[in-house]
Amino acid sequence: MVLLAPHGKLPKDRSWKAAKVVMSKVDDFLQALVNFDKEHIPESTVRCVRDEYLSDPEFNPEFVRLKSSAAAGLCAWVLNIIRFHEVFCEVEVKKLCLSQANADLAEAADKLEAIRKKLAELDCSLDTLTAAFEKATSEKLRCQDEVNHTNKTIELANRLVKGLESENVRWAHSVAGYHEQEETLCGDLLLTAAFISYAGSFSKKYRRELLENLWMPFLRGQKIPIPMTEGLDPVCMLTDDATVAQWNNEGLPGDKMSTQNATILTNCERWPLLIDPQLQGIKWIKIRYGNSLKVVSLGEKGYVDVIEQAVVTGDTVLIENLEESIDPVIDPLLGRHTIKKGSCIKVGDKECFFHPAFRLILHTKLANPHYKPEIQAQTTLINFTVTRDGLEDQLLAQVVNLERPDLEHLKSDLTKQQNLFKIELKLLEDELLGRLSAAESNFLGDNVLVEKLETTKHTAAEIEMKVLEAKVNEVKINEAREHYRPVAVRSSLLYFIMNDLNKINPMYQFSLKAFNVVFHKAVEQAEVCEDVRSRVNTLIDGITYSTFNYISRGLFERDKLTFTAQLAFQLLLMSKEIDVRELDFLLRFNIDHSYICPVDFLSNQAWSAIKTMSFTDEFRGLDRDIEGSPKRWKKVVESECPEKEKFPQEWKAKSSLQKLIMMRALRPDRMTYAVRNFVEEKLGVKYTERRKTEFAKSFRESGPASPVFFILSPGVDPLKDVESLGRKLGFTIDLGKLHNVSLGQGQEAVAEVAMEMAAKEGHWVILQNIHLVARWLGSLEKLLERCCEGSHQDYRVFMSAEPAPTPQEHIIPQGILENAIKITNEPPTGMHANLHAALDNFDQDILDQCSREQEFKTILFSLCYFHACVAERRKFGPQGWNRKYPFNTGDLTISVNVLYNYLEANSQVPWEDLRYLFGEIMYGGHITDDWDRRLCRTYLEEYMQPNQSDRKLALAPGFVVPSNLDYQGYHGYIDEMLPHESPVHYGLHPNAEIEFLTVTSDNLFHTLLELQSPDSVMGEGASQTVEEKVKTILDEVLEKLPEEYNMSDITSKTAERSPYILVCFQECERMNTLIYEIRRSLKELDLGLKGELAISSEMEQIQAALFFDNVPDTWTKLAYPSTYSLAQWYNDVLLRCRELDSWTQDLALPTVIWLSGLFNPQSFLTAVMQSLARKNEWPLDKMNLTVDVTKKFKEEFNQPAREGVYVYGLYMEGARWDTQGGVIAEARLKELTPSMPVISVRAVPNDRQETRNIYECPLYKTKLRGTTYVWTFSLKTRERPAKWVLAGVALLLSV
Repeated sequence: MVLLAPHGKLPKDRSWKAAKVVMSKVDDFLQALVNFDKEHIPESTVRCVRDEYLSDPEFNPEFVRLKSSAAAGLCAWVLNIIRFHEVFCEVEVKKLCLSQANADLAEAADKLEAIRKKLAELDCSLDTLTAAFEKATSEKLRCQDEVNHTNKTIELANRLVKGLESENVRWAHSVAGYHEQEETLCGDLLLTAAFISYAGSFSKKYRRELLENLWMPFLRGQKIPIPMTEGLDPVCMLTDDATVAQWNNEGLPGDKMSTQNATILTNCERWPLLIDPQLQGIKWIKIRYGNSLKVVSLGEKGYVDVIEQAVVTGDTVLIENLEESIDPVIDPLLGRHTIKKGSCIKVGDKECFFHPAFRLILHTKLANPHYKPEIQAQTTLINFTVTRDGLEDQLLAQVVNLERPDLEHLKSDLTKQQNLFKIELKLLEDELLGRLSAAESNFLGDNVLVEKLETTKHTAAEIEMKVLEAKVNEVKINEAREHYRPVAVRSSLLYFIMNDLNKINPMYQFSLKAFNVVFHKAVEQAEVCEDVRSRVNTLIDGITYSTFNYISRGLFERDKLTFTAQLAFQLLLMSKEIDVRELDFLLRFNIDHSYICPVDFLSNQAWSAIKTMSFTDEFRGLDRDIEGSPKRWKKVVESECPEKEKFPQEWKAKSSLQKLIMMRALRPDRMTYAVRNFVEEKLGVKYTERRKTEFAKSFRESGPASPVFFILSPGVDPLKDVESLGRKLGFTIDLGKLHNVSLGQGQEAVAEVAMEMAAKEGHWVILQNIHLVARWLGSLEKLLERCCEGSHQDYRVFMSAEPAPTPQEHIIPQGILENAIKITNEPPTGMHANLHAALDNFDQDILDQCSREQEFKTILFSLCYFHACVAERRKFGPQGWNRKYPFNTGDLTISVNVLYNYLEANSQVPWEDLRYLFGEIMYGGHITDDWDRRLCRTYLEEYMQPNQSDRKLALAPGFVVPSNLDYQGYHGYIDEMLPHESPVHYGLHPNAEIEFLTVTSDNLFHTLLELQSPDSVMGEGASQTVEEKVKTILDEVLEKLPEEYNMSDITSKTAERSPYILVCFQECERMNTLIYEIRRSLKELDLGLKGELAISSEMEQIQAALFFDNVPDTWTKLAYPSTYSLAQWYNDVLLRCRELDSWTQDLALPTVIWLSGLFNPQSFLTAVMQSLARKNEWPLDKMNLTVDVTKKFKEEFNQPAREGVYVYGLYMEGARWDTQGGVIAEARLKELTPSMPVISVRAVPNDRQETRNIYECPLYKTKLRGTTYVWTFSLKTRERPAKWVLAGVALLLSV
């Protein structure tokens, strides 16, 4: 009530009752409480409440709640209101202060706002001024920069103008050049493309011929000529000096041919196939591509995988050492047979992604490979074969390097420097032009460009100075180097002579690498001289002789003279000491055989040669001189050594080569001696001495990469030398350092293991008879290459093989032969050496071993003589033995063992049994020809006779079987008693040696002719090219060639079909076949030479045959056996046609038949028997031919024989026919094949055949005997038939 009293007027009645009254109006009371103005309580009210109520302790809500909760609420409300009032009084003062402060603040804020507005205005004004200032400043800086830049640009422009000033001249020239090139570009590109596509396989000469003489004239000769650059070099179109320089630095030889090859290789679209026998191309490729190159050989393990991987990753693959046939696995690659729109290709049996960067290079070591046309179409053949001048330059560099290393280093450095200069200039120029072309419209700001230009100018000026300096030095160096040029020229020629020897025998293969080794050793070992000229001569002699020795020890005795003569002729041709035409005449010796000799000491053949020579200026009048003073010439011709005699009158002043030509005409049998004397005169004695190189010396030249290769001969074991040297050096089988493998029967694996082990540990390996494992030889070649890489320095390989009987059967790979040191070991020659060698197989113990000493020793000595006889008789060719047999010492030693056993087992000497065992089994086991078997049997009958120890049995005239001597005594007896070497030792006539020597010398000259390669020295100075010469011969042959026989006309002439007429028909048919083939092949060749047909290998062979005066093989197969040269053979064919012409006139049998003129004389002789068998009704199988040699010649007969036929055209070899005595007689000296008179041939029953005093004489078609056997004629003899058997007497149809 106090609190609610209005305006602080306290009620007087403050009792409970009064209170109740107030509270009875509940709503009002509540409203009054709710709306109580707690902020304005009068002070008196507050005081009253505080003093009166609040001070009462019972005025406590908690206490009051005990009585009434409503009262408690009111109590609490009073308390709170008073507390609020107290707080409010305190806060109110502060509120007043606060509102005062807020008012002050608002005033201050208003002032601040005004100031801020003012400040913003000032800031805005400042920003405007600052922007204006900055703009002015930047304008000033820009102007400054522009001034600087313009100055700089002016400076750069000046430098650029100055720099390009000199370039301007060059570029103006270039531009003019490009304008000119623009006109000729089409022609140039056409020629270049043709050059890349087609010229690669040709030699230097033919490339030039193609370009200058064929393509260029052809293009100019079109209706609208195609413009081309005059004297275009395709290399310049595709490369520049810098590229070529880089190639040379990578090891490409510096000659033009090699540069062309590299250009073709880098530009060809088809895969390149390198013909690289000297391995110069492959060496360059391996250096050029480095480790990124994948090298494989076809057939090696996993090679397909390597190729497959390279195809996918885009690597370059080199397939080396290809043969002529190529593995079909790589066919899709070669032909680029891609699949799936060109994205894939098949390699092996897999399809691979074909990477566009993939490149394939093929390589072969074969010098003259014949690839199928499809291979040639799929690849670009590139001929890397070394050329004479190319090799000359390389060898000059090597010899100067060895002699004057300072010069060569300087030269090499200069060349490299020049090359680097070229490369650097090119790069700088390219970069400069690149920058100029890439520069924007205003390139004056390109500082780098101008600096590059200045660098280029500076470098170019520097290089120019150095180039001038280098040129001066180069001239000096070249002058000094040129002193050694003759050494390089000689060495290059020697290599090419050496390289041609495989034409003689495919065993004679030599690599350039091996030649370089010989060359280096020779230069190192040559005698030191102060004077350069003397030194050069010493070097030339040293290199020539070293090469001669290196080659000679690997040649058979029969080929040594060929090589020496070739060496002499080529050296003399090179020094212009002999005339090419004279040498060609000596080697070909084409003579007209139609002359009859007027003097008795010369044969018709010799006189024909003299007459042919007399038509030339050098020998004009020779025929008249011989006729005019026959005595003087007879003395020369009949001298024992005519080659040492002086020719009469002015002929002694002729040159050595001219004397050789005269000697070949007069005494062809002495030509081997004459050629030896010629070589001795021109080259020196040391080139004709026959000295065997010690094996130890040859061994010193060998190495891990240079094996020793023994070329075997029958009866010689060269591996004894290896074993004896091994014992000295500590390489023996017992020590495990020598592995001896005899190949054959699965020994290949043993050999491989031995070689792998030997290479690691430095042992020796002997591989015997490698020719027996033909299939393994390819693996052996690779194995030899692999084992020598990183091998022990003591590792050595020794191989042995027999040479193949014919070049076609040759199987030893070139790679094995060319790097090996080849050594031939041949049995001794001559009866003296052979007899000693035969005796050397025994010793005193063997002589003493038999209880029947006398018989054993005499028969053993006879056997030794027999062995020497049969072995050495081989040298006389077909007159000695019809076929060659490999008689060896094993035959002799086994025969002696048999002799010992038989003598020990029998009380009487079983002569028949022994002769049968020796003649039919031991030696006869080799013999395949019945006539040779008869000869062997006859020898044994002569040399092994009952009681030969009692009576002195002569083995040769003046040489009897010695009595009982000791071992040394027999050797001494041979030395003392054996007469000089002569065919008589073998039972032959001395003419056999003349024949043997004549054949040898003919073969020598024929081989030499084939060695004169048309492209080499032979070509220079010759009046005709090979093609022209062949064309002349071809035209001559075709002109004289008769028409074929009209068989229907001939057969219709008679209805009779007698044996003789049938023979005539057969002969005409055979002749027709031959004539048709001659005409066909020559016409084909003619078209080939004109270029209207592709030259096939058959045409090539015919061309070579015509050039070398040989009968082509295709003609020989259809003709008859003949030993003639082409000219003689063709004349012979024409004579046979003439004979047939006369026979076919009326088909009547000619009076005398030219038996030699028939293709098949056997059929004619059979016809004789058939005619007589029909006429007399005799059984044909019980008849035989009998012959009567008349005393007349063909011209003396004018009517045919009444019975049988007359035949002529036969010759006797080994004896002669004594016309008066009607028997075989000893031949006259130098009458090698005297002609027989007309022979009457008729048939008689076997029982009427004459058998007493008869020699069964074989009739052969040619001197080659053997397979040309025709018939056996029984000829009368007063001598024992054995004499004629040993003399090799036979009748021949042509000589």
